[in-house]
Amino acid sequence: MKTRSVETSFGPLTCHENDGAITALTWEWHPRQDASALLDRAVAQLEAYDAGALEAFDLPLRVQGSHLQRRVCDAMLAIPFGYTKTYGEIGKALGIPAQAVGQACGGNPIPVIIPCHRVMGAKGLTGFSGAGGVETKVALLRHEGAAGLLI
Repeated sequence: MKTRSVETSFGPLTCHENDGAITALTWEWHPRQDASALLDRAVAQLEAYDAGALEAFDLPLRVQGSHLQRRVCDAMLAIPFGYTKTYGEIGKALGIPAQAVGQACGGNPIPVIIPCHRVMGAKGLTGFSGAGGVETKVALLRHEGAAGLLI
């Protein structure tokens, strides 16, 4: 597995590449910085997103996990920049309980790129598994202009 880190206003992020796809994004600065064309693209897109110049990532992704995990990640990828959906809305669309959607969101291996921060509880803001917790989720939503939903 190859890794490359980037500093963002949301903290340090490390992209993990395996067999030509991004398979994870972690909230850390990794000691090993590998070179690859895909990692170059991933870092450039994360920097552009952080600068407000990119709304949709265009990277090959491979979500490791159950069929349910992959379905929920696909549903999250369909939420446009600046918008949110609830766990219940996604659950209804997929025919699964909202709690299962919440568990899959919490297990999202590629946060930010797969925008789990765009998923809310029925009554508003809920937890976030990324570094900084809910504050990071709020920062990502503000960055995307979705902060009005929090007020």
